Amino acid sequence: MAISNRYEFVMLFDVENGNPNGDPDFGNTPRTDPETDFGYVTDVCLKRKIRNYVELVKEGEPRYNILIKPDKALNTKFTEAYKACGLETGKKKTDKDDVVTARQYMCENYFDVRTFGAVMSTGDNSCGTVRGPVQLNFARSISPIMYQEVTVTRQARTTEDRRSTGDTEMGKKSIIPYALYRGEGYISAALAQKVTGFDEDDLELLWEAIRNMFENDHSAARGKMCMRRLYVFKHDSLLGNAPSGELFDKIVVRQKDEDAAPRAFADYAVEVDETMPEGVTLSRLV
Repeated sequence: MAISNRYEFVMLFDVENGNPNGDPDFGNTPRTDPETDFGYVTDVCLKRKIRNYVELVKEGEPRYNILIKPDKALNTKFTEAYKACGLETGKKKTDKDDVVTARQYMCENYFDVRTFGAVMSTGDNSCGTVRGPVQLNFARSISPIMYQEVTVTRQARTTEDRRSTGDTEMGKKSIIPYALYRGEGYISAALAQKVTGFDEDDLELLWEAIRNMFENDHSAARGKMCMRRLYVFKHDSLLGNAPSGELFDKIVVRQKDEDAAPRAFADYAVEVDETMPEGVTLSRLV
């Protein structure tokens, strides 16, 4: 049975000597707002880490396939859904009932479709479009960031021509010495019940994935990344008992010393107003 309570949540995570989300438009340097120098991490990046964790712990289990990954073309997966449902494939104009049947199959069998939704209307075998109950905002750094271009030495040349100039060459990597990011998200019980069937087991898996999204995703490029806090607002109704903005304002993160560059989570204070509107409860999961 799909969830019956609306949720909002706040994530605080940090990076040390790494690049949490490179921008391909600017040489893969850390993403920043050019007007304010605040850093940000895209929703796509965060959802990728959640997908990767779910695939890692649930691989091969029914209902927990991942649609958005580079194993097959998406249209191939849509055709497979039609075949699994016994529907005719290869038609240029798909019957609406077939689309509904295929869409339901995708929701039941793919965790990320059930959670985040997906555009599945490409190709000859359309599975429709699903608006997922779980949505994330871009995460933004609490303080302006300054990234550094670090020169590194590479001792493995790729071609013999390049080896003719020497055994080593120089490269560069972009790092942020330290940054704390805040991300916010929403979970709509109404969409879960109306469309995807996102249920209590899916919800618990989502919290588990958020808590651990960086623990199995370490790399030299991303440096040290940790989930520091996860706050969850639970409404006792389907449509909610308070505006999300009012709830998000209950959690304030500030830099303790504005004159010193932050270099650790301890350089910030997290202030939580635990006085909740009627019908809303606050839990800290990290």
